[in-house]
Amino acid sequence: MSNLLTLSSTMLYTAFAFYSFATIMFGVTLTDKNKQKKIGISGMIAVSLTIIGLFAQLTYFVTRWIAAGHAPVSNMFEFMTSLGMGIVIAFIIIYFIYRLNILGLFALPVALILIAYASMFPTELSPLQPSLQSPWLYIHITTVALSQGILGISFVAGLIYLIKQIDQNKRNKGNMWLEIVLFSLIVCIGFISSTTTFNALDYQAEFEYPSGESILTAEYNLPAIAAPKDSVLITEGVQDALFEAPGWLQGSNAAKKFNTLLWSLIVGLILYGFLRLLLRKRIGAAIQPLLKNINADLVDEVTYRAVAIGFPLFTLGALIFASIWAQIAWDRFWGWDPKEVWALVTWFFYAAFLHLRLSRGWHGEKSSWLAVGGFAIIMFNLIVVNLVIAGLHSYA
Repeated sequence: MSNLLTLSSTMLYTAFAFYSFATIMFGVTLTDKNKQKKIGISGMIAVSLTIIGLFAQLTYFVTRWIAAGHAPVSNMFEFMTSLGMGIVIAFIIIYFIYRLNILGLFALPVALILIAYASMFPTELSPLQPSLQSPWLYIHITTVALSQGILGISFVAGLIYLIKQIDQNKRNKGNMWLEIVLFSLIVCIGFISSTTTFNALDYQAEFEYPSGESILTAEYNLPAIAAPKDSVLITEGVQDALFEAPGWLQGSNAAKKFNTLLWSLIVGLILYGFLRLLLRKRIGAAIQPLLKNINADLVDEVTYRAVAIGFPLFTLGALIFASIWAQIAWDRFWGWDPKEVWALVTWFFYAAFLHLRLSRGWHGEKSSWLAVGGFAIIMFNLIVVNLVIAGLHSYA
């Protein structure tokens, strides 16, 4: 089993490396004038590297499945890596339909961020709870991961459209919101960077704090900016927290999660500030010239097609298959658990997207903003609902 786990981890790192090299090669394709819709040599190399990376990640998935004895989709590490793989699969399929190299330059970094984000969570194998020991779990989760990966491509295409079409020479709401979206991606990189750095340094600090009649311990892997309320630092040789977390933060490790959020925002702000100083303009304005040869109408069509494919698949995985599994596991099809509610919110949002697109003629910028907003809801569901709001589906 240990050999399989080693091979599995190696294959995931290998996939990450190939996706990174492929991203660079997709960037090279931008230097070929008027070749964004043609494969070209650099495009062939880029997509080949992507496919090799996908095979490596599939090997990770299969070997971890064999080692665990169940599909690796039962915790945050496993699901987020599956979502990253879903985005890559969706990108490859759509790439061979539309031959848009620019999609790779945006889609692969999103997959890389998701895989890197996944690595911040515990990677150990753990036995499944009795309620999770059902083939319908695998069917439900894998279908959701693939559908959200396809919907992720609609986000990527929508983001490309907005960066290309919004007038970057004027200050307006469109520029502001676009910069917020790009800043949010940088905050994710800030979380990954800070967590990776202090994990490499093997940083650890423990606080004891009262909870009812009990004394609990919170283990921090990042220096404490905000400690649990009424806590005491029990680890020697580390800096105490600057202040206590607000008392209204409730739940297991709520202060620790708040501390991680603060670190992500701080490092994200530093990275964003550095980029602004380096570029001397908004990030969206710096990227826009690279997209001058991109066919905006074609990108808009990709945005719609990705939702048209991903929405029915999401309906199957997140509602129908999930209800079947819920009936088997908990003797009810629907229970208004927070995760179920937000899955329904996501479903209604993309249903509204298709309605507005087909019956109201919402194309172009309006459609692109909806695609970006829909993926933001997906990420809220995955991160906040999974990790902060307590429920049957909570991963932590």
